[in-house]
Amino acid sequence: MAGTQDPNDSHDPSDESQQETFISHLIELRERLVKAVAGVIIVFLGLVYWAAEIFNLFSAPLTRSLPKNGRMIVTDVTGSFFVPMKVTMLVSFLIALPWVLYQIWRFVAPGLYQHEKKLILPLVSSSYVLFLCGVAFAYFLVFPTVFHFMAHYNAPLGAEMSTDIDKYLSFAMTTFLAFGITFEVPVVVIVLVKFGVVELEKLKQIRPYVIVGAFIIAAVVTPPDVMSQLLLAVPLVALYELGLLMARFVTRQPLGTAAEGETQAD
Repeated sequence: MAGTQDPNDSHDPSDESQQETFISHLIELRERLVKAVAGVIIVFLGLVYWAAEIFNLFSAPLTRSLPKNGRMIVTDVTGSFFVPMKVTMLVSFLIALPWVLYQIWRFVAPGLYQHEKKLILPLVSSSYVLFLCGVAFAYFLVFPTVFHFMAHYNAPLGAEMSTDIDKYLSFAMTTFLAFGITFEVPVVVIVLVKFGVVELEKLKQIRPYVIVGAFIIAAVVTPPDVMSQLLLAVPLVALYELGLLMARFVTRQPLGTAAEGETQAD
């Protein structure tokens, strides 16, 4: 019959709209990723000429602690080229990180409520600053202390301290990451309390477990000496206490309440 329509030829407009929306999100995500990577590459190209000087500055805490006959060595044929490049790329990423975070923000902002937009900006900014503080803490305090201790520990053994630059890079990256994440503890505590995931009183009650966990984490991610473990565990506990102190001034707001209020307002 002429009025009969084949079910296979029918199209749901909502499905097509969802597919177009998904494709547009993928295109926008690709554009944001390209811009973020381009920002890092531009900074890297601006710093690559000084890659050797950047590596010398990066390795200064170790070279200053080496004994008279101690030195850094290269055991890989291409290590003297790629290791400074990796360090320069790391520095470039840290410098361009605000631009990368801005691109992420532009991608996720349309899907956020107004109260979430107001909260994310200070959280992201403080997270970036705290991560840099953790890296600076490791570079200016932890590295000189650990390297000075290890150099004097090797002296009675009559062992010559010579460190491969690639292994030093791996050690430094692990330490930077450990202390950078450690300094994010106050932000994590505030977010948990703000969104009602965990009550503030509950976080206070688990304080003894946090202290034990801090020393266990320090023993796993730091060199096997007491000094470096204390330099990670003590700040971790102190930052947890700082997060508890700051969380007292944060008003607990369940996720659904603010979202419902803004939906009604819209």
